[in-house]
Amino acid sequence: MAGKKLTCLDCGQLNRVPEEKLLAGAKCGTCGAPLLPAKAVEVDPETLAKAAKNDDLPLVADFWAPWCGPCRMMAPEFTKAAASLQGKARLVKLNTEDHQAAGMKYGIRGIPTMVEFAGGREVKRQSGAMQERQILSWIGV
Repeated sequence: MAGKKLTCLDCGQLNRVPEEKLLAGAKCGTCGAPLLPAKAVEVDPETLAKAAKNDDLPLVADFWAPWCGPCRMMAPEFTKAAASLQGKARLVKLNTEDHQAAGMKYGIRGIPTMVEFAGGREVKRQSGAMQERQILSWIGV
């Protein structure tokens, strides 16, 4: 069966979605959560690692912390970018305050930092707050 592999950002289950159903409200076969939400989703380190390794769509992670002013300024812009990229890429957020080991694992030295994963590996990263149009340009899908 052809289609795109997508990890559920709620339960971590790997799903295969037919191409024609990507934008038709595809849901996780296990928990029923939307697989392509029109917003950035907060994830834990395990879900991020699984999605980065297995997903067929580009995955962009925003490493952030609640005490970071630039992170708070970028949050609504990142969410707008997620809505604009629905079906082309998935945008997720990982709180480095709650998951400090993940920040170290991914070599995050400053926040906010966006890391794009595709084909099971990191393809690029960018530190510093950005506006929606800059995020879209940086992702380039």
